[in-house]
Amino acid sequence: MRRLHSHRRLLAVATAGLIAVGLAACSSSSSSSTPSSSSTAATTGKTLVMESSPETSITQAFNPFVTTQAAYGMGVDGLIYEPLIQFNMVSPPQYYPWLATSYAWSNGGKAITFTIRQGVKWNNGTAFTPADVAFTFNMLKNNTAVNFNGLKISTVSTSGNTVTLTFPTAQYTNLQAIAGTAMVPQADWGSAGNPATYQDPSPVGTGPYMLGTFTPQGITLKKNPYYWQAADVQVPAVYFPVYTSNTGALTALFAGQIDWTGNFIPGLQKNFVSTDPAHHSYWEAPGGTNSLMPNLNTWPTNQLAVRQAISLAINRTLLAQEGEAGLEQPVLNSTGMPLPTFQAWVGPVANMTNSATANPAAAEQVLTKAGFTKGSNGYFEKGGKTVSLTIVDPAAYTDYAEVDSLVAQELRAAGIDATFQGLAVTAWNTDVADGQFQLTSHWSNGGLTPYNMYDGWLDSSLASGNAATGDYERLNNPTINAQLATLAAAGTTAAQTQALVPIEQYVASNLPIIPTTTSSQWYEYNSQNYTGWPTQQNPYETGQPSGSNNGGTTGTDEVVILHLRPR
Repeated sequence: MRRLHSHRRLLAVATAGLIAVGLAACSSSSSSSTPSSSSTAATTGKTLVMESSPETSITQAFNPFVTTQAAYGMGVDGLIYEPLIQFNMVSPPQYYPWLATSYAWSNGGKAITFTIRQGVKWNNGTAFTPADVAFTFNMLKNNTAVNFNGLKISTVSTSGNTVTLTFPTAQYTNLQAIAGTAMVPQADWGSAGNPATYQDPSPVGTGPYMLGTFTPQGITLKKNPYYWQAADVQVPAVYFPVYTSNTGALTALFAGQIDWTGNFIPGLQKNFVSTDPAHHSYWEAPGGTNSLMPNLNTWPTNQLAVRQAISLAINRTLLAQEGEAGLEQPVLNSTGMPLPTFQAWVGPVANMTNSATANPAAAEQVLTKAGFTKGSNGYFEKGGKTVSLTIVDPAAYTDYAEVDSLVAQELRAAGIDATFQGLAVTAWNTDVADGQFQLTSHWSNGGLTPYNMYDGWLDSSLASGNAATGDYERLNNPTINAQLATLAAAGTTAAQTQALVPIEQYVASNLPIIPTTTSSQWYEYNSQNYTGWPTQQNPYETGQPSGSNNGGTTGTDEVVILHLRPR
């Protein structure tokens, strides 16, 4: 069981009442997702129960810029805080104007101007203003630790009801990271001190919900009485129960006690759907790429030959079939590009592939050629040090735990002394952010283009200090950073495809990440209480219930919940 940051991963339309008059999506084709305006009449529904990530413990902390807080992983923040734009992560480039009614690029993509929606209030009744937007972006500009996506903001200015951001380089491919940022009130955060350590126990947001009650057993959100789309909030309350592992969460789901979840469920059809096919459904939409992330600052994963041997030794087909229960597919393009999600960009590197099965003999040949020798214990060593590593992931993420156990077994067969260690979710989040690990399985960012994925993997600005929000392997390559900037400046698919080539070649040759399988946007739901869920036939949004919208800092939970109607 795990959540995916989101992932997973344009024309502007001004709409005064987005949902109330029909959620108007911006895309090349009309959306079939629009809820009927007649359904916006006040209706009393049941409390919706939502589960996204198992947590060993929770604290009353709702800072949307601290990804290690339990509330972030559980999806709570995405219903309290809102972005300027919401993005449809399953039908890019479709998006929904939100706190901004429109945007416009200028100066060759080095400046973007947002027109801010009028009449919006914070949940304490005060007005949301362009000054709040400017404050939020200036806070990111001045505080690296909360600059979740490493936005390189030069200036922020306001004029009337518009806010303009400028950048040193073009940002066309970074729209999602910019406009997906959670907006926070200057009146509260301006006196909060260090935004990276601010707990935010009584969050003030513009979203449809606000904090109702907090206990160690769970968090309840209640309606925001000042919400600007109040007519469409037909779910009266949302409860986020705490489950310390997948066992309790799945038991509750199978018993009909959870409405909405996003988990890896072995035997999904048999154990969930078939027990109540009229109400139990799922949609595991494709998103990004799972990979083994090696710490490039520690032995032995800082050795290229070791990373090459790991890639050769693993059986990606087995990892997909057994580790991911056949719900995800092996990623065989050596650049890490998930297909068919990013098929439009893969042309020049389509022939760069990895084997679908393990080749331990080839792995041993690579190590031997690099000067490693086998010791009496059957494992390779060099300079008196054994090639020994521990793969870590949350024990509660049962698919990753199974994948890692299989990988450890496959590496031992190739002469690498590998073991898997299951951690608590909070401990793993902290260790990965601090760089205290050797090898871990991790999802990628999704996004509107492959930029978000590669930037999340390789942008060294995301791994400064001890609180990384990306580049977890700690790559620090100025050339790659410059190439990412070039990619960000590419305004067309053709230009992006060419800008990607040197980055893709670097990944394939140097293995800063080792691709394994596709990364699904896990999503299962029970429609016994509510209808209007996103489906493959009505893909108005990803159904994955998490606080993160890949590339931004708010989730897409809000878009989904505003479509729900009591049964």
